[in-house]
Amino acid sequence: MSGEPNTRLNDLFGLTGWSKGELARMVNRKAAAMGHPQLATDTSRVRRWIDMGESPRDPVPRVLEALFTERLGRVVTIEDLGFTRHGRTGRRRAPGKTEHPDGVPWTSEQLAEILSEFTGMDLMLNRRGLVGAGAALAAGSALTSAMYDWLHTDPKLAADGPRVNEPLHVERAGYDLYEAAPVGADEITALERSVDVFRAWDASRGGGLQRKAVVGQLNEVSGMLAYRQPAHLQRRLWGVAANLAVLAGWMSHDVGLEPTAQKYFVIAAHAAREGGDRPRAGEALSRAARQMVHLGKPDDALDLMKLAKSGSGEQALPRTRAMLHTIEAWAQASMGQGQAMRRTLGEAEELFVSDDGKTPAPNWMQMFDEADLHGMQALAFRTLAEHEPSAAAIAQRHARLALELRPDGRQRSKLFDHISMASACFIGNDPDQADRYARLALNSMGETSSHRTWDRLRSMYRLTAQYADYPMIDDLRKELERVMPKKAGGARGAGAAV
Repeated sequence: MSGEPNTRLNDLFGLTGWSKGELARMVNRKAAAMGHPQLATDTSRVRRWIDMGESPRDPVPRVLEALFTERLGRVVTIEDLGFTRHGRTGRRRAPGKTEHPDGVPWTSEQLAEILSEFTGMDLMLNRRGLVGAGAALAAGSALTSAMYDWLHTDPKLAADGPRVNEPLHVERAGYDLYEAAPVGADEITALERSVDVFRAWDASRGGGLQRKAVVGQLNEVSGMLAYRQPAHLQRRLWGVAANLAVLAGWMSHDVGLEPTAQKYFVIAAHAAREGGDRPRAGEALSRAARQMVHLGKPDDALDLMKLAKSGSGEQALPRTRAMLHTIEAWAQASMGQGQAMRRTLGEAEELFVSDDGKTPAPNWMQMFDEADLHGMQALAFRTLAEHEPSAAAIAQRHARLALELRPDGRQRSKLFDHISMASACFIGNDPDQADRYARLALNSMGETSSHRTWDRLRSMYRLTAQYADYPMIDDLRKELERVMPKKAGGARGAGAAV
């Protein structure tokens, strides 16, 4: 007991509208439903958790985790409740030292447990039709300070060899016991192929339609990781987990579940490192950085990109480093740092062309091709054009090249290219061309389930105001106003981070 209030638990408790007595009764009922009928919690104990910082013993944190997730309609973890996991790291918090609120970095055992719990909770929200994203994002600087030393050290897998007599049993979301069992190489190969299918679907249709399937697959993989597989299989499983977690995060970001997305990106970075793939860990963090730019937090994005680039290590191929540079450039453009952005994009181009292709790119880099390079350059210059209008012409050139090079099956990327092109044309005082590309984007909006496309279209809509007296632009504005979904508060700054 710390003697100090648990502010995180108190804040969440305040959102529920419960009394302390109600929470105590619900804990007892839920615990009984989860197989712990002996639990007897009362109002005074709840008061000690909230007002005096007392940490309840297992299974109470898991029970609270389930109750708050159901009530608030978003995934609430043990860390969100202000509790730490027992019996894992063996370390006590030093006096006066503040733990990172998300408890990172994690041990491999903690990671498997967190992965199982988090995906289980996420699936529970889907099953019950609950939707929500009302949680705070961790700042980029907070994540980087917590993860820097950890990411720069070599992982030591708990499973350095087969230990078939010591399976771990992971309780997922407090409802099911997953009976951990060994898996074979063929099963892992099938899982790796499923990732490719999900990735192609996401690029084509957006994250909304397949997110639940990806989370479910990740949940199953977490159960496999709970069993101590032979080291070479365990590393491959961690790789599958990293790829699925990135996809789950990207799909969550695509539909506006921002805190959930960030958690998946952090989990993905941990999983990639456990699998010995530092470049993959860096790419996962770069996704979190892209999310931050989209939400109007480019300074946090730059913090994350520093870690992503340094943590990727010497294993990162030139094309991977080029991709990381384009994201850094977008963040710089959002801050109006034109000189730095141009320098960073120049380095990205040099890295991209220096990749001789002798070393095959990992499957998670297959989407970053020449078209995507131009698409990111178009996005960076279009964003900079808000500060330097002359950059709009360069944005148009890159957007045109991106559209010419885009292969089939990349509908969402083409949509973004059309929006970048239209926005750059509006800034560049070419409303006729802007109208053409805006309508191309609008006509294909129904092909994807991506909320991000609407965020960028809203930003483009803002640029139409100065041409509202043009009949064709006035018609475009009316059509946009008719079809754009109402925007709930939360995607702060999305308009600035096109």
